[in-house]
Amino acid sequence: MPEERVFNFAAGPSQLPLEVLQKAGSEITDYHGIGMSVMEMSHRSKMFQEIFLDTKNRFRRLMHVPENYEILFLQGGGSSEFSMVPLNLMARTGKADYAITGHFSEVAAKEAEKYGSVSIVCSTADTGHNRIPAQEELHLDPEASYFHYCANNTIYGTEWQYVPDTGSVPLVSDMSSEITSRRVDISKYGIIYAGAQKNVGPAGVTIVIIRRDLAGNALPITPLMMNYQTLIAKDSMYNTPPCWCIYMVGLVLEWLESQGGVEAMEQKKHQKAELLYKVLDDSHLFHCHALPGSRSDMNVTFRTGNDDLDSKFVAEAAEHGLVNLKGHRLVKGMRASIYNAMPMEGVERLAEFIQKFDAEN
Repeated sequence: MPEERVFNFAAGPSQLPLEVLQKAGSEITDYHGIGMSVMEMSHRSKMFQEIFLDTKNRFRRLMHVPENYEILFLQGGGSSEFSMVPLNLMARTGKADYAITGHFSEVAAKEAEKYGSVSIVCSTADTGHNRIPAQEELHLDPEASYFHYCANNTIYGTEWQYVPDTGSVPLVSDMSSEITSRRVDISKYGIIYAGAQKNVGPAGVTIVIIRRDLAGNALPITPLMMNYQTLIAKDSMYNTPPCWCIYMVGLVLEWLESQGGVEAMEQKKHQKAELLYKVLDDSHLFHCHALPGSRSDMNVTFRTGNDDLDSKFVAEAAEHGLVNLKGHRLVKGMRASIYNAMPMEGVERLAEFIQKFDAEN
């Protein structure tokens, strides 16, 4: 191994806390003296059941999930939820509202069109998805079965700074990029889902928070393994769940608790983001993709406007231990993902490098 770990700014799979990796490493071949790894355990075993329940209870406690909501640990990533949400919720009226503020919300809407009538209540495509629409721009249908939006747009670096008011229409949100980074009033939502690989664990497990009364109304064509009621009834274990990933999520949540919980993470994420945005706004060379007021605290997207110069920045940053800063192909430029596990030191190092590169180019 290198003498010093790099600062990994990847959008996902992303950097994990070093303490978590070290603990997982110490238990990789022998979990708590039982002579086997968590990867080798039966998901029906007493030992794994304890791991599972501890992870689930810790998540409920950290995220302040009300008792009338179920917590599921599933497979298939956020992309599977693009199908599962309409399959389970569309039946009420056959209609759904979608806000298009980035690539993944657009894919989700197209998938939902297979199962009912989809209304695009707003779209920021005309401005390159560089902003979040205001409440008054949302053309809502009071008869929609649900309203879906992506809370943080990883590719474009925008984030909803408010919770949309949809009246009695259930609110569904993809929170993959910001789950556990801030306090959320779960009671305002019908469903929240998140791929763990960005902010709370490794790739392979998807966390779903669902209000219990919304399950049990799936379309007749819904596959067995995509029916929320089936999964709730078996507590995420109708089939073999992603055991190792759930264990890793549990370790991250334990670390998160030791750091002061989501409330502390919210303060830290603001501090990290403010530092980067200030340096970028003060620069003569760089400019941010997202407009002020819509900027993400999780994914900072920026560029110079010159593809060759952007490539030079990414290459030289890597030489300084600042890796995976290349932006998504849809936006290009650079993207710094500063999730919970990214320490302030990493952000400070990146800010210093931005200032150095700005001065020298």
